[in-house]
Amino acid sequence: MSETVKGHLSAGVTVVIWALTFISTKVLLVNFLPIEILFIRFLIGFFILTVASRKFIPFKGWKQEFLFMTAGLFGVFLYYYLENVALTYTLAMNVGVIGSISPFMTALISRFVLKEGTIPRVFLLGFVCSMIGISLISFSGSLNVNPIGDGLALLGTVCWASYSLLIKRISGSGYSTIAITQRVFFYGLLFMLPVFLLSVDHFKVTRLTEVTNLGNLLFLGIGASALCFVTWNFSVKNLGAVRAAVYIYTIPMLTTVASVLLLGEKLTIKTATGILLTLMGLILSELPNYLRQKRKG
Repeated sequence: MSETVKGHLSAGVTVVIWALTFISTKVLLVNFLPIEILFIRFLIGFFILTVASRKFIPFKGWKQEFLFMTAGLFGVFLYYYLENVALTYTLAMNVGVIGSISPFMTALISRFVLKEGTIPRVFLLGFVCSMIGISLISFSGSLNVNPIGDGLALLGTVCWASYSLLIKRISGSGYSTIAITQRVFFYGLLFMLPVFLLSVDHFKVTRLTEVTNLGNLLFLGIGASALCFVTWNFSVKNLGAVRAAVYIYTIPMLTTVASVLLLGEKLTIKTATGILLTLMGLILSELPNYLRQKRKG
């Protein structure tokens, strides 16, 4: 199996698990603050990665350390914190749709800030197609816009795009994906700690004895954090930040499918059309890379 195929498979596994995190987070928000959920899940993830790696990446200068630091700031702390705060101002469907702009934001930053790559017209067509599909899936009624919440969600897409591009650069350092993710989690937790201490007056440990709470935290910590960040970073390493980011288009679609299968929700014609358009957008966005590889082969 080629590294490219492995990259696609790991990206697919990642978005499937991330699509299910909304349910776990929604359940936990009944008893936990957003910053509590974030800190606990990434603390669990850091512990798991430390056990798996069994060693830390050696310090080789502040230039390298700055890359890990900024990746932890943008991808672990800011992205998730901005997303959670945005949910307190605007609708979850708004945050979901805006979050799906991340692939396009990644392409823009790569092209115009880093001066790397190009943005083919077919990629733009795929982006528009996916956005229409995601909107059909997410919006059942009239569009509700909240400047603060939607603005924070949009800023979150810039953070995630920046994280993906940073990880692509870090991946060339020769360290294992697990070790890189472990180091990024370490800095993410450091940035998160002051907000956690300022927000939480008294942490009730008894909440962790409840099976539902513990199960969802373990899912978020082990599955959605430790495992998924490793598989995502592996995908970025093998596919590139822009190609891997395209898979984010599928998250609203996968969440909808999960709701139909697991929660018994109805699949409407509008939703089914949205799913098909989202898939079409994914295919169109990946088409330039497929044709390029075919010409080389």
